[in-house]
Amino acid sequence: MAELIRVDDPADPRLVDYVSLRDVQLRRSLEAEHGFFIAEGEKVVRRAVQAGYPPRSFLMAERWLDGLADELAAAPDVPCFVVSEELAEEVTGFHVHRGALAALERLPLPSVDEVLAGARRIVLLEDIVDHTNVGAIFRSAAALGMDAVLISPRCADPLYRRSVKVAMGAVFSLPWTRVDDWYDAVPELEKQGFLTIALTPDRRVVTTWKYTITGRDAMSALSWLRRASPGTDA
Repeated sequence: MAELIRVDDPADPRLVDYVSLRDVQLRRSLEAEHGFFIAEGEKVVRRAVQAGYPPRSFLMAERWLDGLADELAAAPDVPCFVVSEELAEEVTGFHVHRGALAALERLPLPSVDEVLAGARRIVLLEDIVDHTNVGAIFRSAAALGMDAVLISPRCADPLYRRSVKVAMGAVFSLPWTRVDDWYDAVPELEKQGFLTIALTPDRRVVTTWKYTITGRDAMSALSWLRRASPGTDA
């Protein structure tokens, strides 16, 4: 059973993992230095733990203890800081209306080959710097049946709290990794038989679909495209 520790001092150094969660620069530095990330909300915390990310601590209001009782029971010696909702807001910098937070250890990112093993449909994220957008793309990719996600070196962190929250935990179920050599990423994927379909928010671009269906699981790609873009002449 996780050790329940009731805290009433917002300056308690044991709460350092949860300080100023809206300060992006601080969080990037703190989380990168100590190798952890924050999950928010009962469902997201549960999915993170079940995906194999070891918890280093929990932070929650008293009324949320029952909702995560099973996860707390399975985490012996992991501290669970029990605080008032007012103190949680003072520490984190926002109203934690979902009531439960957890700091979890990051796992080593898999290699590109490991992520692509058996994948037929993948999503490439190039320099998507908004964490909310990254989370939304992961959630959409999971809903559309994508098999994996590859992200560029400058892309926002999928494990940043906001990304995880918007993705509703899809970052834990969908294989992903960063590609260091982004310049050659698309050509290398094409060599492996992937058909590339590019999307852009640029309103000046005229939407056209002109390509030859070849490569890995071509019929599946065509079927998905027709479902995703009704009316497309493909």
